[in-house]
Amino acid sequence: MLTHLPKGTKDIFGDEIYLWHKIEKEIRQLCDYFGINEIRTPVFEHTELFLRSVGDTTDIVQKEMYTFNDKAERSITLKPESTAGVVRAYIEHGMFNNAQPTKLYYISPTFRYENTQSGRQRQFHQFGIEMFGSYSPALDAEVISAANSIIENFGIKNVELRINSLGGPECRAKYNKILKDFIGDNIDCLCKECKARYDKNPLRVLDCKEEKCKKIIAGAPSVLDCLGDECKEHFETLKQILDKMGIKYVVDPSIVRGLDYYTRTVFEFVSSDIGAQSTICGGGRYDNLIEQCGGSKTGAVGFGLGIERFILTLEAQNGKYTKNPYRDVFVGAIGDEAFVKSQAIVYELRKANIKADADSVGRSVKAQMKYANKIGAAYSIIIGQNEIETNTAVIKCMETGETKNISLNKIADEIKSVIK
Repeated sequence: MLTHLPKGTKDIFGDEIYLWHKIEKEIRQLCDYFGINEIRTPVFEHTELFLRSVGDTTDIVQKEMYTFNDKAERSITLKPESTAGVVRAYIEHGMFNNAQPTKLYYISPTFRYENTQSGRQRQFHQFGIEMFGSYSPALDAEVISAANSIIENFGIKNVELRINSLGGPECRAKYNKILKDFIGDNIDCLCKECKARYDKNPLRVLDCKEEKCKKIIAGAPSVLDCLGDECKEHFETLKQILDKMGIKYVVDPSIVRGLDYYTRTVFEFVSSDIGAQSTICGGGRYDNLIEQCGGSKTGAVGFGLGIERFILTLEAQNGKYTKNPYRDVFVGAIGDEAFVKSQAIVYELRKANIKADADSVGRSVKAQMKYANKIGAAYSIIIGQNEIETNTAVIKCMETGETKNISLNKIADEIKSVIK
């Protein structure tokens, strides 16, 4: 009996895998321009890392983590986000001793147990950038500009950058009190999760997707009104840098992001082309997280971009991605001896970086030519007994029908002279 793939997962193959290659290549090239180095962290970490970093009032910790005990009864969690693991690696390997800021990026599978829908899976992939070692809004702007560059490089339209500031601990404490007073007697009308959040982290109520909670907090005071002078200056400088960069944005006081570790700057790139799951990229500053994870107090900022959701946006605007098959040359064969010879020729061509293919099924010559057309072969060669005896062959252009005699000696050089 066939075993099906688990709910919320997906096989990636065919034309789609080439789009993934294209996206990953563009990401790596952009990060190289920005001086950002790749990091690869394990797909699982000790559960306590996410409890300390992500926050126990978030949906991720409360509902969505894949957590289990290993054979030594240690609690292990498949990573629901990658920032915590990168922070752990930054501390554990003493990267703070290097020239700062430290700039890292990742392309990684991520796991959350949640309701599956368009743009939301239980295993998904994130591209993210994390930068450590500076409290300056210039680093915030650099991270935002990197995300903006990826979106622009792929020509994605109808994307809006929304920014906000949550302030520092003192600003948050002041705003939490004001928000609690605003919710007031309506606390009993909040959903079960928000009732628990009300005491621990009332800011989380602003991120709730329940309609009854949305109605209660509609018209809530803005966190921007509670910023201290230093946080106000930080946010104003960020806006000035973005203005000078020519990056358009909208200040949106409702953005709080879904994780507890954010401080000061938070931002989202939102698309109007993928329905309810409209955020294709989001992030912000998290100046307290490294200290919470056992390191020294360090300024930090980053973002995560869901690749599946990014692809949804690309396809909504440009249609499904298709890649035309292509081979430089197809080597056909007539007879058993030629069949063996064709395999050796193709191996020689591939070692010379020529995209070559041969029949490996035992087709007729007519069927071999049909196959050559299907795989997009630009040229074809048929090897038979005469070709073996004379050590020559005819190479044919599949598009024009033009032919040329070539020697089977140094055949790679001969073919390169034809297909150049």
